[in-house]
Amino acid sequence: MNKDDEQILVVKSDIIFGKGKWRGLKTDNLDYYVDLIKKNYEFKRRGDMENDPSFQQIIPYMLFSFSDKYFAYKYIKNAGEQRLINNDYQLGVGGHINKEDIDKSKDILEIGMMREWHEEVDFSGNLTSKKLIGIVNDESREVEQVHLGLVYHFVGDSSDIRVKETDKMEGILVDSKELSENTISHSPWMQIVYNEYLKKIQLWQKN
Repeated sequence: MNKDDEQILVVKSDIIFGKGKWRGLKTDNLDYYVDLIKKNYEFKRRGDMENDPSFQQIIPYMLFSFSDKYFAYKYIKNAGEQRLINNDYQLGVGGHINKEDIDKSKDILEIGMMREWHEEVDFSGNLTSKKLIGIVNDESREVEQVHLGLVYHFVGDSSDIRVKETDKMEGILVDSKELSENTISHSPWMQIVYNEYLKKIQLWQKN
């Protein structure tokens, strides 16, 4: 199936932002917004949604850490997602939730998140923690205007993690001390997550 024909999970923007918009990482009232998504989601053709800001495409976005190291990756030149290709390492893996993720007996956000996780990486250890740490919104570029990120922090008990699509990406574990605004991608989401979450962890580790 052409990716434009995929049926992806979206929520109307006026519902999500009914209490007002924010820029950055929202860390309060997360249960409210998760519940709002679960009660109001619908599925739309991906190609129709890419330039329609009246809907928000809900993207589970997962950071992974082991000890004091974070998983990072970058797209390589023959990757299909041309708009994402650059020389910077990206933090976090994620993607759309699809109609095929529906299971009436289970949490669709959890199912979609874990399906995307297993599609993107091979991890041989155990996830000891999976925590929603915020919801990222940014409207500085067209691509971000139609996406809303549910940002999770996964903690694992092993360093044995690698990307699956080695023809498109390469990944490494980076010491948290090496992370800065200049060493990660300058894409808005990456910078927001670094400045509003990871930098706080770095300061805590120093004290």
